[in-house]
Amino acid sequence: MACPPPHPHNGPTLPHFFDRRSKEAREREILAPWAMQSSRSRGRRHPEEEDDLRTVWERDRDRVVHSLAFRRLMYKTQVFVNWEGDHYRTRLSHSLEVAQVARSMGSALFLNEPLCEALALAHDIGHPPFGHRGEQALDRLMEGHDGFRHNAQVLRVVDQLERRSPAYPGLNLTREVRESLLKHESDADWPAEFRPRPARPCLEAQVVDLADSTAYHVHDVEDGLRSGVFREEDLAEVELWRGAREAVALRHPGFLEGTSDAQLRVKRIANELLKICINDLITTSHERLTREAPASPEDVKRRKETLISHSAALEAEVGELQRFLYQRVYKHPRLLELSGHADEVLAGLFRALVERPQEMPPWYRRWVEEVGRERAVCDYLAGMTDRFAEQEFERLTGHLPAWKRARG
Repeated sequence: MACPPPHPHNGPTLPHFFDRRSKEAREREILAPWAMQSSRSRGRRHPEEEDDLRTVWERDRDRVVHSLAFRRLMYKTQVFVNWEGDHYRTRLSHSLEVAQVARSMGSALFLNEPLCEALALAHDIGHPPFGHRGEQALDRLMEGHDGFRHNAQVLRVVDQLERRSPAYPGLNLTREVRESLLKHESDADWPAEFRPRPARPCLEAQVVDLADSTAYHVHDVEDGLRSGVFREEDLAEVELWRGAREAVALRHPGFLEGTSDAQLRVKRIANELLKICINDLITTSHERLTREAPASPEDVKRRKETLISHSAALEAEVGELQRFLYQRVYKHPRLLELSGHADEVLAGLFRALVERPQEMPPWYRRWVEEVGRERAVCDYLAGMTDRFAEQEFERLTGHLPAWKRARG
């Protein structure tokens, strides 16, 4: 069947598809001079033909989304373990929320939105089971073997541990994405491949850093309330929560006092809190970028200070909320119990698998020959979900973890 003739229009001739070259041309036309341009990417470690339809960072984003490591985030703890309820955030839902915030900020600031999204979706795929407590447990277990750092593990996942092609290891992501995923690594741990180390990451990576903290501050308030580790009344001491509550009261007169739907009330205030934070980040960062007027992404990376930030007033309020969460959530006895659980499960697994590496899947048994027994076991453990780690602990040790035994 013949294709229908193109629809008449008054503008220039449109391409048959909105393809990669068209997208790259649009980037050059509409993005700010300090934004990253996909057509100027430094490429991939293993050269590949360009995609006809997608830019390099759209392609990176898609590779992350289709990876095993990304799917496993569904069953990895963010703060509250998933067996406590189906509505708590996991690493996967957190990553999706970070991507939403990052896209909103990147788009408003004329930055490269697909790069923001790729970084947001990939930023946590190196996290082990049991949240930050699992990270701390693995770091202790790997003492004397270069430790464990989740940012470095992200790069190991995308460069070596994921398998998508017989032509190369890993996902073969672009240099810009790989380097940006290391933004919190110390200078001593900065890979030689990426030297000289830039003074600051690109703006898209700065956006993702702030999107990450914004997302987890808001969802940890929601999850903390849901779990009962603190009450709504306790948040009265937090200026940012009070401001969000006042905004809701103005928008929905009588709602807060009249509703018996606590879930809706909390969600409405949390959404307003998120809006306040995002709008402040966009407004403040736009003013700063306009004032500083960096000439290029390279200019951004040479600067001594970050250019994506909150206003001084809201930064103080965000700091107050962070301190509240630290005391009321992250240091709550119920959450601290998870540290002991992570230690027991991961230490038991580590010892068992170092002694009996044949219990690992064939690929990891071969990996031992390349990176050594301890690092291969660490890579295997870091990729586990919470529930798989517990199942393997029970299989290899013959008993339940103490935390589960205590709960029947």
